Amino acid sequence: MATMNLPDPGPPNLEFERPADRAHLERTAAALAARGFKAQLVNGAEQARQLVLEAIPQGSEVHIALSETMRALGITSEIDESGRYDSVRSRLSALDRETQGREMRKLGAAPDYIVGSAHAITDEGEIVVGSGSGSQLGAYAYAGGNVILVVGHAKPERDPVEGLRRVREYSQPRVYLRMQDVGYPGSLLAKTLIMHYEPSGRISVILVPETLGF
Repeated sequence: MATMNLPDPGPPNLEFERPADRAHLERTAAALAARGFKAQLVNGAEQARQLVLEAIPQGSEVHIALSETMRALGITSEIDESGRYDSVRSRLSALDRETQGREMRKLGAAPDYIVGSAHAITDEGEIVVGSGSGSQLGAYAYAGGNVILVVGHAKPERDPVEGLRRVREYSQPRVYLRMQDVGYPGSLLAKTLIMHYEPSGRISVILVPETLGF
């Protein structure tokens, strides 16, 4: 990764900032539920934060995906810094990537809880996630014991094609600029995941009628 050139994705396509109204979010929640996801539409960001933290018993092993939504809600700092949870990211930060890479991969792959967001949800209830490393995708798709995703009202899209367009044309450019703002050369969209069904019911999606994340 360090030797790769990071292509500039260009400016974000602002058409993907348009918010869905509450009726649209209600239909999205119903579509998610029909595919086996546990879906809930809340009244705002504070209620979403409370629901996430209430769903995770204190002392539980929790991995926070790198997520602007989680940061904005204060959930990242609560999990990683409060001392009330067994933070996977804190444990990872104590390991050496060069000599303990295998241990790091295994630690992050199958946490008891993983909390994050998605980049798009289709009108038919499919979930689209993009990633630079792919480190959270395996846990979302299968290995995480419990998955909680918080998704703002700008992310519903018509179908997977539009969802992937949102990832490429809006989410990735926003992440690229965000990484440059904090001193990195940018970011790379390397992998995408589309979750069509969740037969086990292990994935919860909280829809929020506010703009959250990219």
